[in-house]
Amino acid sequence: MSGDSEWFENESFWEETYDFLFPEKLFADTNKQIDSILELTAFKGFSILDLCCGPGRCSIALAKKGFSVTGVDRSGFLLDKARERSRSEGVSVEWILEDMRDFSRPASYDLVLNLFTSFGYFDDKNDDIKVLERVFANLKPGGIFLIDVMGKERLAKIFQPSMVDVLEDGTMVLQRPEIFDNWTRVRNQWTIIKGDRARSFHFQHTIYSGQELKDRMTQVGFESIQLYGCLEASPYDSNAQRLVISGLKPSSGY
Repeated sequence: MSGDSEWFENESFWEETYDFLFPEKLFADTNKQIDSILELTAFKGFSILDLCCGPGRCSIALAKKGFSVTGVDRSGFLLDKARERSRSEGVSVEWILEDMRDFSRPASYDLVLNLFTSFGYFDDKNDDIKVLERVFANLKPGGIFLIDVMGKERLAKIFQPSMVDVLEDGTMVLQRPEIFDNWTRVRNQWTIIKGDRARSFHFQHTIYSGQELKDRMTQVGFESIQLYGCLEASPYDSNAQRLVISGLKPSSGY
């Protein structure tokens, strides 16, 4: 069984950072991102798993296009947001509260998505392999897995020891990242300041280079692995904004 004391299981983190992580502009840009994903993967299937779906922005956009969508997340708070939004927009999505390491529905999906840097959260790096193995099993033969994260190369290029963002309502978000474990992990302290109230949260996750993530996907059996610098399929080079990687589950032999 998965652990019960990891940082992402603290619902207060998602509640306090929600407006920062999921502004309405992000939702407004979702349709364009989904169109890019469908074009990048040349997707012709029907069933889609949005793994770590958060408040459901991508799941809902996909459901609006007529796909059968399952959204899985570990946060009950974020899933409540997803349910509320899907009801208000009149679309049907299957929402499931479960850890990405545990969700099992073998050979059920034509496409699995893991977006918005939702990979590598676990203290034990071997758990990332478990996730990849689980995704591989959950895909139908010929199915596609796509991951979108902040790549190590990009992070090294833009890294700053502190950053401050001010939201429209005046809330301040102070970020203090720190690289550790031989440039394989990043820990961060976020301080949320609303009026005269401040709360701090600590979290950490593994960071991958393009080659490192490709190697891990190869290890579990994915083929035809492609790297891109954004969802619009630009090259993964010195100008890459994101690390986007796709892999195919072979149609036979598994």
